Amino acid sequence: MSHSTEALAAPATVELARQHGLTEAEYARVVEMLGRAPNRVELGIFSVMWSEHCSYKSSRVHLKRLPISGPQVVQGPGENAGVVDIGDGLCAVFKIESHNHPSFVEPFQGAATGVGGILRDIFTMGARPIAVLDSLRFGPVTSTPGLDAAVVARNRRLLEGVVSGIAFYGNCFGVPTVGGEIHFEPGYSSNPLVNVLALGVAPRAGLLFARAAGPGNPVIYVGARTGRDGIHGASLLASAPFDEQSEQKRPSVQVGDPFMEKLLLEACLEAMASGAIVAVQDMGAAGLTCSSAELAARGGVGIELDLDAVPQRETGMSAYEILLSESQERMLLVGRQGAEDRLREIFARWGLEAVVVGRVTEDGRLRVRHRGAVVADLPARPLCEEGPVYERPLVPPQAPAGPRVDFGPPGVDLTPALRQVLAAPAVASKRWVWEQYDWMVRTNTVLGPGQGDAAVVRIKGTRRGLALATDGNGRWCRLDPRLGAMHAVAEAARNVACTGARPLAVTNCLNFGSPERPEVMGQFVAVIEGMAEACCVLGTPVTGGNVSFYNETLGAAIDPTPVIGMLGLLEDVRAARGRVVGHEGQVVVLLDGQPAQTGGRERWAEEFSSSEYARTVRGIVGGQPPAVDLAAERRLIECLATLAERDLVAAAHDLSDGGLAVALAECCFGSGGLGIRAELEGEEPDELALFGERGARALVVVEPEALPRLVELAAVAGVAARAIGAVAQEEFRIAYNGRELVRARVAELEQLWEKALEQALDATTA
Repeated sequence: MSHSTEALAAPATVELARQHGLTEAEYARVVEMLGRAPNRVELGIFSVMWSEHCSYKSSRVHLKRLPISGPQVVQGPGENAGVVDIGDGLCAVFKIESHNHPSFVEPFQGAATGVGGILRDIFTMGARPIAVLDSLRFGPVTSTPGLDAAVVARNRRLLEGVVSGIAFYGNCFGVPTVGGEIHFEPGYSSNPLVNVLALGVAPRAGLLFARAAGPGNPVIYVGARTGRDGIHGASLLASAPFDEQSEQKRPSVQVGDPFMEKLLLEACLEAMASGAIVAVQDMGAAGLTCSSAELAARGGVGIELDLDAVPQRETGMSAYEILLSESQERMLLVGRQGAEDRLREIFARWGLEAVVVGRVTEDGRLRVRHRGAVVADLPARPLCEEGPVYERPLVPPQAPAGPRVDFGPPGVDLTPALRQVLAAPAVASKRWVWEQYDWMVRTNTVLGPGQGDAAVVRIKGTRRGLALATDGNGRWCRLDPRLGAMHAVAEAARNVACTGARPLAVTNCLNFGSPERPEVMGQFVAVIEGMAEACCVLGTPVTGGNVSFYNETLGAAIDPTPVIGMLGLLEDVRAARGRVVGHEGQVVVLLDGQPAQTGGRERWAEEFSSSEYARTVRGIVGGQPPAVDLAAERRLIECLATLAERDLVAAAHDLSDGGLAVALAECCFGSGGLGIRAELEGEEPDELALFGERGARALVVVEPEALPRLVELAAVAGVAARAIGAVAQEEFRIAYNGRELVRARVAELEQLWEKALEQALDATTA
């Protein structure tokens, strides 16, 4: 029997199930659920719906530990995106997703369609997308002794392809890419991470959800026609590790058309506003299969589809191909009965097809017809919600052995070390990347790339603004997954607070190796524990996100990499603060939410060995991340937001990669040549004092007359505020305990920082 007419009488086999990624036990469960063996079409449906990417079968039991509720939360996990209330009858709709595996196989299209997919998640909810951020991880792009030149060249090709794909889709669609971050570590050489966050705004009364209702209501297909691209793409490509045959998976990567998606956005928002739509689901991973099944399951109804009505751009497509295609720029709607012509008119005005392909039924089944035959007849709710759930074996993380930093003698010139850290790819300016993005389109951007610790966009029609940051340190999570995850949440919250916003909620993308490896599951559970504790203390519930497993090649897994997307709210967007000093004579103040680091040289060396300085200057990656004081982080966050609201700070910048010395330097970059003269005192070794990375600290820049009031308010918040320097002309100088440790011209440091990544890429090409 041909695939195009495959009917219920053609049962699949255990071997065919295995080829589809289902275990023997999972196949037996399918047979038990149906009371018969599935046919090939039904097997394909189960294979994608029960894949790791779609069902979260290895992570679901652990994700329940995350806090997901709060007075600000309108919609938590379980929908296309999370929703929080931002006042004035408006909601922020935001989510982060991964497109790691497709971006490894085909960097440009993999990254481009990742942007397209996350944008659809936002406007599916009835929100207009207003910003995108990208969080990227690659292997080293600079040539160093002992590093294979071919690997470096491949990493660079991946970087260039991914950045070009993000720029292409976002720029053509017309959404600003306003921020994000990039890290470079050896563990990502064969497994780059491409995580994309999108933010939209919608009236609370206009939100729509993926919950079909109303037996007899039409199920309507809108957007691009279905092709054979992307079959078993995101759904199964992301549910297995890479091996020697990974290049053969290139045809599984979807091809995007941002101009088509722009039309789809406008048509969908107009149709939603007309009141003619009951529910919406985008056709992302698993395409028509997942969208129809989830609409039915979430609504507690059934859906019957007629595949002959599905618009197709290729001839002779089988039912299997139509159902599993992941062709882009498509949506599935449930309309109101009698509104079919109205919806056709709206979509036709935007040059798009709107075709009735089915009806809502009341029997709770997903029933699919093709060429006059029923090719699938499945219970919708069990298909979506009663799949396998595993509590996989796990091994608690063990701190990896490694060398420790030996601190040098006091008084040694650290200017060369500062130059070295500023030129490190992790710290250096990412201008080469973000200049390829249109980050001002739609004119909402208040703080864009390179201007502040987080991006800030205005909410038109109000005084409010939204701040967004992404953070995650895979190196720290490898050394201590729980502690590293806590730092990721804390740093994202600090970055948002430095702009003047109060953190509201979190979306997360959790990137790991194979869940079938006990050590990976141990890392995953530890990360969840750390995230849960940090989010609880900071009052930032998790509204949704993504789990990306199987990020490994030939048995080598990536560093555990939880990426935190933090959303914050400014009541008055005019209070938003960047990081750059303004004029000579301003005072630089160090805000510290916790007591000075204690414990002696042994503990100092243990924590400092995980720093960017240790890696870049000493060639050491070891020890453990600094301890986290979440109560101190909360005090600092509240202090930063209060100071911005009172208009007491001109700029703010948190201390993270590279510590105090790098933060001071970055406050000068972009100022037109202004410098800082800083005088520090303390008991820590010189290198730790200048380059240590413990949390709950930030720099603020104030006018001299505002300093007394700032110190007073900081004390009320439980934060120590200490003036450590002043803005000066051209000169950058840091003295510690009376000894000058750093002295340089700002222009020289800024040139080095600005050009380091670009020059590294040029050198790789040469």
